[in-house]
Amino acid sequence: MSAHATARPQVGRSAPARRWVLAWAGLGLAALAACSSPSKPTPAPLEAVTAKIAGKQIWRQSLGEPVAALSVAVVGDRFVLASRDGVVLSYDVATGAERSRVALGVKLSAGVGSDGRYSAVVSDNNDLVLIDGAKERWRIRLSSRVVTAPLVAGERVFIQMVDRTIQAYDVLDARRLWSLARSGEPLALAQAGLLLPYKDTLLAGQGSRLVAIDPLTGSVRNEVGLPAQRGTNEVERLADLVGPAARVGDVVCARAFQSSVGCIQVERAVSVWTRTFGGYQGLAADADFVFAADGSDRISAWKRASGDIAWTSERLRNRGLSAPLVSGSTVVFGDFEGWLHFLSRDRGETLLRLPTDSSGIAAPLVRSGQTLLAVSRSGGVYAFRPQ
Repeated sequence: MSAHATARPQVGRSAPARRWVLAWAGLGLAALAACSSPSKPTPAPLEAVTAKIAGKQIWRQSLGEPVAALSVAVVGDRFVLASRDGVVLSYDVATGAERSRVALGVKLSAGVGSDGRYSAVVSDNNDLVLIDGAKERWRIRLSSRVVTAPLVAGERVFIQMVDRTIQAYDVLDARRLWSLARSGEPLALAQAGLLLPYKDTLLAGQGSRLVAIDPLTGSVRNEVGLPAQRGTNEVERLADLVGPAARVGDVVCARAFQSSVGCIQVERAVSVWTRTFGGYQGLAADADFVFAADGSDRISAWKRASGDIAWTSERLRNRGLSAPLVSGSTVVFGDFEGWLHFLSRDRGETLLRLPTDSSGIAAPLVRSGQTLLAVSRSGGVYAFRPQ
């Protein structure tokens, strides 16, 4: 097993049926085979870099222990985060000044979702907790574990359980409005899934399918699948869509766990292209390219319109890469030592390398305008401004 990852297969109970829940902690696994390998893959040594663009850290804060499935909400001029100990914080994007703090007194299992007024988190005890401004409004007990950050939109809270059941709750009185269960597949992946808005539609991953849902009623409008591996057992056939995904106009690009990457045209509910590509982290995209790393951290860039390979890079092999982030003319990856690698989006050349601390990157990178945010596994919150 890689030095940068641990896996804890668990049996979990999820509604409506009992399923095996395969939990992936830390940065995940490159492949199941790596767990039984007698030797650990050696991280690629870092090459000397002459900075070709400017960039610097502009502020730093301390979150405390991050949630294992940490995500960061970007809301206007604030970054909103939640610690493992149940503290929900927001920081000013420009200065890092703390704008709000709410202590919930419970351990959290999922990151925070927020629309600016309402924020939602889920506890280890499966409590969905809603914060209104700077105070708790309500909490209710769910029937199953949640590791995907809730989505708050249209005075509703949408959650995705580990069995990929989707539910909607009213922010005012915590009423459950609807529930949409995943078809009876025997395995569920305890890794953050895909849950995002698209115009008047809720998009969610259920298995390897991207499902378009009416957010008012929970009815399915359409669905499109990414090709999944035809393995010899249920573990090898596990191909849930994982986050983060990327939306570019009316196209959503996503990764199916250990199986493929691809882009889907949402309005027409058709696959634009798919490519077989192992790996477990989410991806990033812009108008021209789609970026992702495979299970051994080999990075690939595809032309977004056609799926043709634009470039590949092996210079960061086995460095426990985070999901990528597109920032201007660069694509950025964090690694297990806490470095941020800024690569040119059109060629993959290293343009800049900036440090956090040595504990590694704990969450998908996010940005607001020109400010990029990274959270380390030791709880450091770092804001950078590349130029």
